[in-house]
Amino acid sequence: MSSLPKGDKLLTYADYKTWDLAEGERFEIIYGEAFAMSAPNAKHQEILGDIFSQFYNYLRGKPCKVYPAPFDVRLFYKEDENDDTVVQPDITIICDEKKRGSEGCRGAPDLVVEILSPSNTAIEMQRKLKLYQDAGVREYWIVDPESKAVNVYRFQQGAIMFFTYGKDTAVPVGIFPDLNVVLEQMFAE
Repeated sequence: MSSLPKGDKLLTYADYKTWDLAEGERFEIIYGEAFAMSAPNAKHQEILGDIFSQFYNYLRGKPCKVYPAPFDVRLFYKEDENDDTVVQPDITIICDEKKRGSEGCRGAPDLVVEILSPSNTAIEMQRKLKLYQDAGVREYWIVDPESKAVNVYRFQQGAIMFFTYGKDTAVPVGIFPDLNVVLEQMFAE
């Protein structure tokens, strides 16, 4: 990881592309600051697979696309690559095909899902909620394997609508009114 710059320099997507990272090493840049991401555990990946498959099956043949991590999302996309925020949500849904680039998402996706783990809980809860709202993400889910719940934030005209769904329910997807993501199997022991 010696290729990561040191000092007070604010980082950009152009910098990010030059990093020579070790196998499995992942970083995000949020407002010019790099944050290391730890490898997900088995439960995290099982939950990711379950949610992803429900979205994937629903979206098959439709214009929106779903992508699992690792997948770069450049929330404040600049063509010259000087944008200072690149995140890798666990699940990203993009409906505007102009935002789908070969390198990832160019701008705010429509829906983002983050699955918490002991190493990322504070980052997701404190930093990313406002980040996603400011970027124009329409819906943000935080999946908490410990409490077996999903917190859903819907951003509409500057307001935040907040909902919590427990393990034996289904989550209605705000951007797809005819889809409910079933949680029962995902949180089964």
